[in-house]
Amino acid sequence: MRALRRSASLRVTLAIAAGIILISLSAMGLQYQLTARALAARQAELLETDLDAFAANYQQRRIPALRQAVAFRSQTMLPDEAIYLLQDRAGVKLAGNIGGWPLGITPEGDRFEPAPVLDYRLPLGPGGTEIAYRGIARELPGGFRFLTARAETPREVTLAGLRAVILPVAAGLVVLALLAGWLTSRWVLARIGRINRLADRVAGGDLSARLPGDRPGDEFGLLETHVHAMLDRIEALNRATQRLSDLIAHELRTPLNRILQKIRTLEAPGPQKAALEAEIHATTRTFNALLDISSAEAAGGARPGLVPVDLAALAGELCELYQPLAEDRGMTLAAHLPETAMVLGERNLIAQVLTNLLDNAIKFCAPGDAITLTLAPADDRHLMVVEDTGPGLPEEIRAEVTRLFVRAPRDRQVPGHGLGLALVQAVATRHGARLSLPATGEGFRIEISWPGLS
Repeated sequence: MRALRRSASLRVTLAIAAGIILISLSAMGLQYQLTARALAARQAELLETDLDAFAANYQQRRIPALRQAVAFRSQTMLPDEAIYLLQDRAGVKLAGNIGGWPLGITPEGDRFEPAPVLDYRLPLGPGGTEIAYRGIARELPGGFRFLTARAETPREVTLAGLRAVILPVAAGLVVLALLAGWLTSRWVLARIGRINRLADRVAGGDLSARLPGDRPGDEFGLLETHVHAMLDRIEALNRATQRLSDLIAHELRTPLNRILQKIRTLEAPGPQKAALEAEIHATTRTFNALLDISSAEAAGGARPGLVPVDLAALAGELCELYQPLAEDRGMTLAAHLPETAMVLGERNLIAQVLTNLLDNAIKFCAPGDAITLTLAPADDRHLMVVEDTGPGLPEEIRAEVTRLFVRAPRDRQVPGHGLGLALVQAVATRHGARLSLPATGEGFRIEISWPGLS
C-alpha cells in the first residue's frame, strides 16, 4: 500500500481521472445552469404573455375590461399555478383568485410591463405550504392595484429532478474514476514489481535469475524480453571475465613461482638476490590484491557466501597483532570495542580491510602519532572508525583515493601501489557497508558503517 501511495502511475492516473471528473462535472453544471435559465425564460415569457393580454384589455375599456379578464383567468388558473388580484382604491377585491393583497408587497410602477419584477413566497400551497412566485405589482390610475404572478413550482420541480439525477451520477462518476485509477495503478505496479524483484535478485548476485511465466505481447512484455536479453548478455560476459581472470591467475602465478624457486636455488646470496625475491613477492601481492578487488566488486552486495562474523572480536585480534609493530615504531594503537558486533560477511575479506587500514596507518604515521580503532552501534548498523594523527589525506585526492592506483604525490617514496583503499571500498560494497572519508583538518579518518545482523 505504501508503494501504491508513492506510485507515479497512481498520480498520473488520478490526475487523468480528476481531469475527466472536472470536465464531466463542469458539463453537468453547465447543463444545469442552461436548464435553469431556459425555465426562467419560459416563466418570464408566460408572465409577459399575461401582461400583454391584460394591457390590451385595459386599453380597450380600462378597469371594467381588466376586471373581466382577471375574473376569467382566475377561473382557469389555481392559486398554486398563478395568482391574479385587482383591487379598488379602498382595497376591495374586484376580481382574482386570492382573498387579499399579500403582506409585504408594495406596488411599483403603473404600467403593464415585465419590469420591475418581484420574487416572493406565499402560503398558498396544499396545507398552507409556501410557494415561490415571480410577477409584478402595479398601482393603476385612480388608485386601483393590480397583482399577477406565476408560480415557480414547475421550475423548482424540474430543477430538483435534474439535481436528483446529476448528484448520484456525479458521485458514481467520482467513485468509478477513483476505482479505475486504483485498479490501473495496481496493475501497472504489479507488472513493474516483477521487473523490480528481478533487478533485486540480480543486484544480489544471482545473474541467472529470470522472470517466471510467459511474457504477454504488450509493452511490459517487450520490456521483460529486453531485460532477459540484457541479463543473458551480462551473464555471458561475466562468465567470460571470470574464465579470463582464472586463466590469467594461473598463467601468471605459475611462472612467477617458478622464477622465485629458481632464484632461491642460486648459490650466491646477496642484495641482488634479496631484491629480486622482494620484487616478485610485491608483484604477487599486487596481483592477488587486484584479483581480490575484482572478485569483491563482481560479487557486489550478493548474500550467498556470507556468514555471521563477530566484527568486534576480529578487530580485537588484529589490534593485538599490530600493537607490537606500532610500539616498535614509537606509535600508540588503541582500540575501543564493544563486547560483540555481529555482521554478515566473509571473515577473510573483513580481516583484510582491517589489515589494510591498520597497515596504512602505521606506514604513514610518524613516531609519536596515535592510531585509534573504534567500533560502536549506530541504529541497526555498526560504525567502525579508524583514525590517526598522521599527515592525513590531501584534499585534492579525497574523492578519488578509493580508486585503483591512486596515491598522493608525497607518498611516492612509500612502498605500495595505491590498492589498499580500493580493496577496502570493494569489500565494503560486497558487504553492503557504507564508506566515507570525512575531512578532519589534521590526521586521517575513515568510517565504515556495516549492516548489523539481528
